[in-house]
Order: sequence, then C-alpha cells, then structure tokens
Amino acid sequence: MRITSKGQVTIPVEIREQFGLLPDTEVEFVVDDGVVKIISAEPTKSDRGSKVIDRLRGSATVRMSTEDIMKLTRGA
Repeated sequence: MRITSKGQVTIPVEIREQFGLLPDTEVEFVVDDGVVKIISAEPTKSDRGSKVIDRLRGSATVRMSTEDIMKLTRGA
C-alpha cells in the first residue's frame, strides 16, 4: 500500500470484509511498541447493524403496510 499526499490509504477489500469495516465505520489508530494498528471504534456488531438500518430507512420505493407484508409472507 502507498499513502497518498492527503495521508489516505486503501484497506484491501478482503480485510474490510473480514473485520466488518463498512463505509462510515469509525476507526482508531493505536501505536503499540512501534507498530501502528487500526482498530474499529465500534465495539459491537449491533452498533454496525444499527448504522446500516439507519442508512436504509426510508429508501424503499414501494409503500406497504405491515398487514400487507404479513399477507405476502404467509402466502395469503
């Protein structure tokens, strides 16, 4: 990896997927015995899931009531 003139670096997709580093994930930089580590500032998966849900909320293009959705899932 190479650091850009703006101090940015791309985290490889395999590492992002393995550690759940989604867009807008907060990270911290920690120096440990001369080694720089990047750690997720989000301690639990539920926080990350909440952010995903918040981002998707209101993005549906079809308006359905809960009752309509339940009918579809029950095959009625």
